[in-house]
Amino acid sequence: MASLPILTVLEHSRVSPPPATVPDGALPLTFFDILWLSFSPVHHLFFYELPSITKAHFIETIVPNLKQSLSITLQHFFPFSGNLIVFSDTIQKPEIRYVDGDSVAFTVAESTLDFGDLIGNHPRECGKFYHLIPLSLESTKESNRVKIPVFSVQVTLFPNTGISVGMTNHHSLGDVTTRFCFLKAWTSIARSGNDESFLANGTLPVFDRLVNYPKIDEIYLKNIDVETSFFNNGYQPPRLTEPTNKVRATFILTRTALNRLKEWVSTQLPTLPYASSFTVACAYIWTCIAKSRNDELESFGFAVDCRARIDPPIPGSYFGNCVALCNSVAKTNLLSGSEGFLNAAKLIGENLHKMLTDKDGVVKDVWPIEGIFSQGIPTTMMGVTGTPKLKFYDMDFGWGNPRKLETITIDYNGSISLSACKESNEDLEIGVCLSATEMEAFVPIFKTGLEAYV
Repeated sequence: MASLPILTVLEHSRVSPPPATVPDGALPLTFFDILWLSFSPVHHLFFYELPSITKAHFIETIVPNLKQSLSITLQHFFPFSGNLIVFSDTIQKPEIRYVDGDSVAFTVAESTLDFGDLIGNHPRECGKFYHLIPLSLESTKESNRVKIPVFSVQVTLFPNTGISVGMTNHHSLGDVTTRFCFLKAWTSIARSGNDESFLANGTLPVFDRLVNYPKIDEIYLKNIDVETSFFNNGYQPPRLTEPTNKVRATFILTRTALNRLKEWVSTQLPTLPYASSFTVACAYIWTCIAKSRNDELESFGFAVDCRARIDPPIPGSYFGNCVALCNSVAKTNLLSGSEGFLNAAKLIGENLHKMLTDKDGVVKDVWPIEGIFSQGIPTTMMGVTGTPKLKFYDMDFGWGNPRKLETITIDYNGSISLSACKESNEDLEIGVCLSATEMEAFVPIFKTGLEAYV
């Protein structure tokens, strides 16, 4: 007997803002957005456990509500339904443009994958998750421009078990804060059936281009090879495809463990600024991964929200990207030795302190890569996606909070994801994607390493 397909697509449709609610408009990209033009798409998965869900209820109730609430949300967050426009003439800044009739691709599917396995913390095959994220949509090329959809959604049913909501967006659309604000609005509208509660209690996005540094925009755009990336062979965003030898796993750093790590760092490095939970968590994971690999030089970077650091500061609801990179580079032997954790904490803490106290702020007339890799090009370049400051586990569409979150984006580059835990905002949940061999080495290193401090 033939086995059932892993994924069956039930419907392809498109969702637009309600008619005559959004005028045509465009948001020019700033240098914060231009930086991400050539980066991989952003993929997120939210898993919701619904043990009694039937296919009929899914199709007749849940899907229509998600579409209607998404449509209303797009009225307030119109760039999500627009397109990224990149011009062949780099004098013209790229922009996210919305015109009447633009829409979001919305896929409805059913899966035979094991829901319980997918929402676990144990190592799981990365390729399984790729069925549940919407593909990046194909671009269209005109005489002097390329048009690229920036957002798509896939909702997948696991009969009698639950559903997943997968989202893909172009990185230039916005940073994690912008995505969080959008999801808060969408889930609020989905729960209530209209936008009254959101308008009364939520925060509307600020679309004004408050980050206004044309000279820096020009420098960043010149450093993006627009002709090669978007015009010579057409825009082809990276795609996650099977088969892969990668696995993903989730690790928890409890408040108790974080406090012990902070106490150790504070005792050994009493003058270190920013010995925060974030600092020690990143340092610990960085050293564990370094010990599980055979590299020579490693880079570890993360984004810092700059909304409060622009002069004058801009609102937290500013729409778009507004983050700067804080990066540390170290030889692997400094990370994998007995003092590896302290070395990593010192590097991250000092670089973060330098960035946050820099009197010149984040706006400088330099391309951000210059000077970072003075020691050479790292063998491994890791990053962090997400932030524990934003509570993505509170995203309730009306069926309760998510059972599990997965940031599929980390599969592109071996970065890690970081968020507050579902059970306790005091604990940190860390997503790691490694080769099967590296993960086999990483798991015991992570567990036994904590015993020295906890």
